[in-house]
Amino acid sequence: MAKRDNLSGKPIRYLAVFIGLGAALILLTIWSINSGSVKISVADITRIILTGEGDEAQVNIVMKLRLPRILAAVLLGGGLALSGFLMQTFFGNPIAGPFVLGISSGSKLFVALTMIIALRFVSYVSSFMMILAAFAGALIAMGFVLLAARAIRQMSMLLVAGIMISYICSAITEFLITFAKDSDIVNLHSWSQGSFSGTKWADVRVFAIVILASFVFVFLLSKPISAYQMGESYAQSMGVNVKRFRVLLILLSSLIAGCVTAFAGPISFVGIAVPHLIKMLLKTAKPILVIPASFLGGGVFCLFCDYVARTAFAPVELSISTVTALFGAPVVIFMLISRHRARE
Repeated sequence: MAKRDNLSGKPIRYLAVFIGLGAALILLTIWSINSGSVKISVADITRIILTGEGDEAQVNIVMKLRLPRILAAVLLGGGLALSGFLMQTFFGNPIAGPFVLGISSGSKLFVALTMIIALRFVSYVSSFMMILAAFAGALIAMGFVLLAARAIRQMSMLLVAGIMISYICSAITEFLITFAKDSDIVNLHSWSQGSFSGTKWADVRVFAIVILASFVFVFLLSKPISAYQMGESYAQSMGVNVKRFRVLLILLSSLIAGCVTAFAGPISFVGIAVPHLIKMLLKTAKPILVIPASFLGGGVFCLFCDYVARTAFAPVELSISTVTALFGAPVVIFMLISRHRARE
């Protein structure tokens, strides 16, 4: 009887988690818009967003500065969590993620290289060019990780190899930035540390298409992912083309991680911590639930971290990666300790 009650309570738990995440997202959005040197009331925020009318200065602050940045934190944060979930599925390990495995650093290197080279010949680098460069960097970094995976069977050593790839890419990027002479890339260093600041509506339109389309595609893969989680043999028996499916996982995770890096720079621990937290809250690993919840949770997590980065030491702004590491690293440490105790 108790078992039946437990099962009947699960949909209520799922609903409570989604409602909680949605409420947190709405509250953080209002909080983020209202925070800063200029305070704007909730009534004014609502009127500006719904009608675009109000005090001219407030309208410019909300519509041109704060709202695009909030959308960047929500969408790109959700994308990072989604990319982390895909990599954890691919490698079968909850510690895998775009930042730890060096995927974000590979994207960062290629975006920096593209900007430095392109700005010598043209005055403008398009968002499409940045995404392509980040995607190429992510794929190459993933290729090195996969080569290491063939030679190294232990997941712990594979993660060490990914961290080394990350350090190498970061070192090359810093070298390029240090000796770059173009005055147009003075902000490249702050971007390389991770930031949602300076996001424009043109950027939002581009990454929203990439991230939301990727989310829909990943959600449609919920059943194959669920089968793959049970093992390759089981997935094949369910009609999943495992080789094609693994390629899809690599391409999608690299595209999402590359898109995030192209617009916000490398952001640490979101891809690892958020999917784990979501599974703890839901008490299930079902992809059909974890995928949308991770996307929503990634947006909430990054929006909160962005608020802390902007306001903790205002007017000085911290890099978003510093704050995500501060809150995400303890989750990863707790996860490692829990897994170690479970094996004993």
